[in-house]
Amino acid sequence: MSDETPDSLIPYDEIVQEALRAVVGRVLGQIVGTGGHLPGSHHFYITFKTGAPGVSIPAHLRERFPDEMTIVLQNKFWDLTVGDAFFSVGLSFNQIPAKLVIPFSAITAFVDPAVDFGLQFQASVPDMAPEPHDDAENDSPEADGKPAPGSEDGSNVVTIDFGRKK
Repeated sequence: MSDETPDSLIPYDEIVQEALRAVVGRVLGQIVGTGGHLPGSHHFYITFKTGAPGVSIPAHLRERFPDEMTIVLQNKFWDLTVGDAFFSVGLSFNQIPAKLVIPFSAITAFVDPAVDFGLQFQASVPDMAPEPHDDAENDSPEADGKPAPGSEDGSNVVTIDFGRKK
């Protein structure tokens, strides 16, 4: 037997990431199905690549977050819509309303801290390495909270990293 893992002809990492991003769509779709109300204490931190194809955010947010942005869906959001490949939502940033359109392929993290659940994804946008950024300050009491980082402490965070050979 060889210690070297052969290259796969099946893109397992892409298939798994696509399936896990579908989880995000399904969860958001259930929120739409309940009239846009989050059940119990559930709330979501969603991190996405602002420069990814299909992302539509106001210019002032793109300037402030040129690489990656984290939004909070908790108290003040409206017009949540979920499509097959994207979601859109209205949020307020410093009392200024904005509509964001985010393809699921642009999402790099989804966290529901109320139940210690999170998913982390590899960026599916080529050559977009993460850069340091501020968290978005959308107008919710929890906007300054941080999503739970991936850890080995028994939390329900799933990290996908297949170490693709280049």
